[in-house]
Amino acid sequence: MTDHYDAIVVGTGFAGAFFLLRYLQHAPPKARVLVLERGRNDCKVWQLRNRRTSSLNTEEFFINNNPEKEWLMSLGFGGSSNTWWGGVARMMPGDFQLQSRYGVGTDWPLRYEDLETYYGDAEVIMAVSGPADSPMPRSRPFPLRPHRFSDTDALLKKTFPDGWFHPATTRASAPTGTRGICCGAGICELCPHDANFSISNGLRRLHDDPRVTLRLQATVEQVETSGDLARGVSYTSDGQLRRATADLVVLAASALFNPHILLRSGITHELLGKRLHEQMPVDVCLNLRGVKGYNGSTIISGNGYLFYEGEHRRQHAACLIETWNSPFNYRRAALRAERGRWTERAFFRFMFDDLPRADNKVTVNAANPHLPEVTFNGYSDYAQRGVDRIPAMVDTLAKALPIEEIESIEVARSTSHIQGTVVMGNDPATSVVDRYLMHHRIRNLLVLGSSAYPTASPAYPTLTLSALSLWAADHLFTRSA
Repeated sequence: MTDHYDAIVVGTGFAGAFFLLRYLQHAPPKARVLVLERGRNDCKVWQLRNRRTSSLNTEEFFINNNPEKEWLMSLGFGGSSNTWWGGVARMMPGDFQLQSRYGVGTDWPLRYEDLETYYGDAEVIMAVSGPADSPMPRSRPFPLRPHRFSDTDALLKKTFPDGWFHPATTRASAPTGTRGICCGAGICELCPHDANFSISNGLRRLHDDPRVTLRLQATVEQVETSGDLARGVSYTSDGQLRRATADLVVLAASALFNPHILLRSGITHELLGKRLHEQMPVDVCLNLRGVKGYNGSTIISGNGYLFYEGEHRRQHAACLIETWNSPFNYRRAALRAERGRWTERAFFRFMFDDLPRADNKVTVNAANPHLPEVTFNGYSDYAQRGVDRIPAMVDTLAKALPIEEIESIEVARSTSHIQGTVVMGNDPATSVVDRYLMHHRIRNLLVLGSSAYPTASPAYPTLTLSALSLWAADHLFTRSA
């Protein structure tokens, strides 16, 4: 069975939805767009009743060769917007220019200035809460006021006014549309107030547009090509193999599934599937003397940039620090046992950028080609050298905090930020897609999302990938004008 469309978009998460938003703003009234989603539409009521974000078990859809490393996501309408915590820090200017500024890694094929307007657009769409001050250049304020600091954050801000900030987050600080206010309970993936932005509560209307056909439980098997053109896709739906042709094919699945689809399509490249990465996360729990923690107004109550940008990036990884505002998420953040001192504790997550390794990769499983196989052999030495400096970083924090002792330092299993595998760049020999996320050879094939990331910034990837989708859609129409 074959239908023809102007565009086929694979995936309903951030990358696909933000592209679809801008595409429909440009597209003519009679345009036809097919959106394919392999999961179901598990609504908020279903999620709360079943205490899970998806009716699909993610682990059944890929082979993980390293059980010590988790790859967290959610399959279904809205993708991982159903399970994320709403962190939307922008990348810093230096993240785009690691090689030219610091002599390490590789430069991105675009600069912070190229995305600045798109960052602002994405923040408006998501109704981001954030501070009046910022560690990076901004051309407009955040849409919503910031959340309240914890006492710990207030001390850090007082001592380090240019290094500690309220977090930029989509956990609403004021009512906005159908979204409630963040309660700070720390169950963001199942928020009973629906305070956190998701595709379901923010961009569902796109899929009700008469130009859009949404097909759920539709698994894309491959992109069909002829010469240097993508002709469409084949996909399985209701137990049948179907085909759809299109003038434009847009892969917006994830850094695990985008390369798998391309590899199964016979679209090859030396780097395709390689350089899988995410930040290296380390959880640090500190016992305090006379200072109460866990009293901010949202789950992440502060962001520290003390160890982020600077010449140290020539030698070791940069770091973004999160203040966690709930004792109930991880056992290491639990309340203290001493009577009257239960909350005299600070729990931080230190997130270090990584220089991707080629031996961390996604391939096609030989026994079952329908499944991607994930191999992760570890983080880079560059990231580890940053982690090794945590004791010195804690000494710096002690200038602001009355630290009694370090309760624990523990490498976390995941940041839920899967990146790399279809890297972007200017040179077709060393990248799969160009600066506008278009495949270098197949010029009507876009590959969106964090799979395009050449390196791992300490910042959360979601705002950047959403901005890149807006950027790619604008360029698509500017190019064809």
